Amino acid sequence: LILYNDDFNTFDHVIVSLCEICDHDKLQAEQCAHIIHFKGKCGVKRGTAHELQPMCEALLNRGLSAKIE
Repeated sequence: LILYNDDFNTFDHVIVSLCEICDHDKLQAEQCAHIIHFKGKCGVKRGTAHELQPMCEALLNRGLSAKIE
């Protein structure tokens, strides 16, 4: 599950979303948010498409740019 950078979501929104949806701890979510900001994208979760699809949809529903690759 890849999360992409955008120009309108805050770091806090991304961090909270990763914690609530992808079960990240705060430090992991903060590190992913910084990677997304500086590199443009970050793999935030691994698993089967069946496992990742609900997470991807939940991130998209929060206005984030996510894709299963």
